[in-house]
Amino acid sequence: MGSLKSFEELACWKEARILRNFVKDYIIPKLPSSEKFELASQIRRSSRSVGNNIAEGFGRFHYQENIQFCRIARGSLNETLDHAIIAFDENYISEKVLQELRDFHDKTQKILNGYIKYLKDSKVS
Repeated sequence: MGSLKSFEELACWKEARILRNFVKDYIIPKLPSSEKFELASQIRRSSRSVGNNIAEGFGRFHYQENIQFCRIARGSLNETLDHAIIAFDENYISEKVLQELRDFHDKTQKILNGYIKYLKDSKVS
């Protein structure tokens, strides 16, 4: 971990980026214009927040601060999934698109949880 020079090298950040781009490319365009300032804005912000918080945590000097930002990222990740479920319930996206997002969510969460465990176990400052 000490050899990493940038948050961009973190597997969890890379997966968060994939999820964010999936939301941008495959969910937001399917939302009606009436949702532009509601659901579209919320899912855009929550999907961006995942990677934003991983990056901010990486820039902190103490492992516990990093862990806290990763926990916030995990919350935003779950918020993004909830917004996608709402989009599905409102018939804006298909079950296939929801499942694809769920797959990205699950992979990102698994890697993020592993990173949090690594930080806890190593207590790197």
